[in-house]
Amino acid sequence: MAGTSSASPSPCATFDSFDDVSARGGSTVKFLCSYGGRIIPPYSDGKLRYVGGETRVLAVDRSIPFPELQVKLGQLCGWGRVAMRCKLPTEDLDVLVSVTSDEDLANLIEEYDLAVRDKPPPWKIRAFLHPAPPSKPSNPLPPPSQIGKSLIYDAQPPIPLVPPPIGACARCGRRLGPTAGPGDRPAM
Repeated sequence: MAGTSSASPSPCATFDSFDDVSARGGSTVKFLCSYGGRIIPPYSDGKLRYVGGETRVLAVDRSIPFPELQVKLGQLCGWGRVAMRCKLPTEDLDVLVSVTSDEDLANLIEEYDLAVRDKPPPWKIRAFLHPAPPSKPSNPLPPPSQIGKSLIYDAQPPIPLVPPPIGACARCGRRLGPTAGPGDRPAM
């Protein structure tokens, strides 16, 4: 092309800093969100495909905390809780990364920033959404008034199970056998 120069970086060039890359990419990041469909086995070309469902674009500030992103994703697809798996920029659909925390989200955005640093924006992170499994009930903590106190003292002490003496009735404790009289009880 006339009038353009194509300076290629030297093999010794260092990666741009994260701040430089994010400044070029803008203050927002776009997610291409697919939900309600499924990934199907490869056709003759050997590539997995996502079919069915819906696909929508969600643009958010790149500094969004993961819990806030989860809320927006839940509103986007109409589910209360959403789990998200994303395609890495250099991989196919057979490698999806689960995003479950702020650190996972920051690492994913950094991977995309590095992969598309030479490509002009806009670019989108491919995300697959599915309903999050219900959270497991955890053991509830004692009420604040009980913290530091032993809960054993609030209940009745256990009654020890002591077997009756040999030759005595298990219900009332009277002696049984030829030497037992009508009012004989074992000494306690």
